[in-house]
Amino acid sequence: MTSFGPKESAIMSFLHERIFDPILTSPQASESLKQGVRYTIMRMEQRDATGMVHYYWSAIIGTERSISFAARMRQEGFDRFEEALEEFRVRFDDRFLRC
Repeated sequence: MTSFGPKESAIMSFLHERIFDPILTSPQASESLKQGVRYTIMRMEQRDATGMVHYYWSAIIGTERSISFAARMRQEGFDRFEEALEEFRVRFDDRFLRC
């Protein structure tokens, strides 16, 4: 996806503020963690709003890769998708996607 609509922009802005940017701008974050965040951003940018929400929930539910990545985020002292769950659920619900 090359250009975002307002829904995709809202989701990505939220995730940048809450999850991605604190890691990417931290001198303490490992390079491998930063690479993982950049990869996650790249994957999310390939999706529309519905796909982004699905990707987020898949990360919460956990794949082998997402579980180990979340553990590394926590180990390095950063918020994971789980820490933003309540606000994400309220802001980016089915009503948001339908409107």
